[in-house]
Amino acid sequence: MEKMEKNMGEKTKKKTGQKNMTRGKYGIGNQKPERRKEAERPGNRKPEYGTGAERPGNRKPEYGAGAERMGRRGPERRKGAGRGENRKPDQEKRRGAFQGNGYAGKTGTEREPGFHAGNKAAKSAGKKICRAFGDCGGCQLLGVPYEEQLAIKKRETAKLLKPYVKLEGMIGMEEPEHYRNKVNAAFTHGRDGKPLSGVYKEGTHYIIPVEECMLENKKADEIIASIRELVPSFKIKIYDEDSEYGLLRHVMVRVAPATGEIMVVLVLASPILPSKNNFVKALLKRHPEITTIVVNVNDRKTSMVLGDREQVIYGKGYIEDVLCGITFKISPRSFYQVNSVQTGKLYGKAMEYAGLTGKETVLDAYCGIGTIGMVAAAKAKKVIGVELNRDAVKDAVVNARKNKIANIAFYQKDAGEFMVQLAEQRENIDVVFMDPPRTGSDEVFLESLVRLKPKKVVYVSCNPETLARDLGVLVKKGYRAVKGVGVDMFPFCSHVETIVLLSKGEVDSKKIRVEFSLEDMDMSEFQDGATYPQIKEYVLEHTGLKVSNLYISQIKRKCGIEVGKNYNLPKAEDSRQPQCPPEKEKAIREAFKYFGMI
Repeated sequence: MEKMEKNMGEKTKKKTGQKNMTRGKYGIGNQKPERRKEAERPGNRKPEYGTGAERPGNRKPEYGAGAERMGRRGPERRKGAGRGENRKPDQEKRRGAFQGNGYAGKTGTEREPGFHAGNKAAKSAGKKICRAFGDCGGCQLLGVPYEEQLAIKKRETAKLLKPYVKLEGMIGMEEPEHYRNKVNAAFTHGRDGKPLSGVYKEGTHYIIPVEECMLENKKADEIIASIRELVPSFKIKIYDEDSEYGLLRHVMVRVAPATGEIMVVLVLASPILPSKNNFVKALLKRHPEITTIVVNVNDRKTSMVLGDREQVIYGKGYIEDVLCGITFKISPRSFYQVNSVQTGKLYGKAMEYAGLTGKETVLDAYCGIGTIGMVAAAKAKKVIGVELNRDAVKDAVVNARKNKIANIAFYQKDAGEFMVQLAEQRENIDVVFMDPPRTGSDEVFLESLVRLKPKKVVYVSCNPETLARDLGVLVKKGYRAVKGVGVDMFPFCSHVETIVLLSKGEVDSKKIRVEFSLEDMDMSEFQDGATYPQIKEYVLEHTGLKVSNLYISQIKRKCGIEVGKNYNLPKAEDSRQPQCPPEKEKAIREAFKYFGMI
């Protein structure tokens, strides 16, 4: 009898929605005893960085199975998988805000060190700025002055990369607030039945109500607040995870900063939205700047935000934005960088490191919707993009056509296996851009890269720990890390992007003894004007001709430019030297003019 009464009590609780209900500091939520796998944390969570950010990758430097993806306990990303966004909620926010201590999805002793507000004063300051600080899992550095945040990130990243490359700096933002162009809000309701929206408390499914976040686009927060207010009048029930009853689960808002277009995605448990037309009219009346509204159906018992089915109920079903002069189509599930301002700087620096002249064949590995590849196409002869995610490849093809980019091709394949095929076909690849998930690249991919033998590798990383690990592998295989720089994609959070340029060395690590005489040197290289390598590079870049030190010295003498006394003179009086051909002499003279030598 006692057992029956106990069971009856539990059933009554479930019916009245009281199961596992707890009153939190900021509201009411459904507290689950255990967090589900792949739990999504919508909102201002994880960016992609360092030892814990938002790429579908995770923190373990070691290779092998079991590495977590982006903060939830999602399955490990398959080798070569791309940055496209048929990702789970966690994957969707691969480059988005963060979670927890920068390592979304980890709790308690699982957490790994990141860049945090490490003193009581900073933590207290963060709490004054945002009442959810310390609970929502984002903004680990909220109480730290921005310049100091940049210094912390630079210092810690430089430590990790010190064995391989010197970090040139950390590129920050002029206005480091409200930079997230994509905002996710989870919906629940309080004891009084009123709708609440916000973010999951770290490590739980308890929702912390958030009305405004300093990381998120202001207009996006306003739209979510309006939906919260409109829901009761249209009798739209909030979905309850425990009872699996209700309709509205999440709201996602995406804003295109360059065009001003706005997309609202209503994530429902059923495709039927009561009073759909009237609801759309009411929302547009409050926010006429909304250009499209999409219903996404997620009827599965899962923590993933988006489902597989979609229905456009207003507008064209996607928005368009312009980045680095290229127009991109963004659908609800498309991957797109959440910080547009810093993305422009990130890609600009990547192009600078690549040093493209218009004659290179470029491979964009993990190409996603083709952002990096299409930016590179303007400066390269040919670009090949490879991505495992089918939806991302479709978006990439559409974007290339929309921008009339003819010198780029996309392949839906595993990046590592694709590179092996290229190597077997003796395809010549000059530059490889690689932008892997947080787990970094795997051994198969790196071995394939080495086998392909590109002259340059531009590694764009969201996790310095796995970047350092991968650099160690590539350096052992004959590559040299030339330079690197950090880009702060996620201010106030513990994550950062890093770009490193690697070059294929022609000489191995063995020591070589070199003997020379000072009289054999052309000391003019240390005087005003360009060096011989600079002149050679200029001539090659502008004419495609290769010139030797001998030819340069001959033209220097003709122009009356001082040359080392014995530099490139024949050793014997009767020996003959090849003379500089007219077309190369003309090219060298043009270089002299460019460098102000004549």
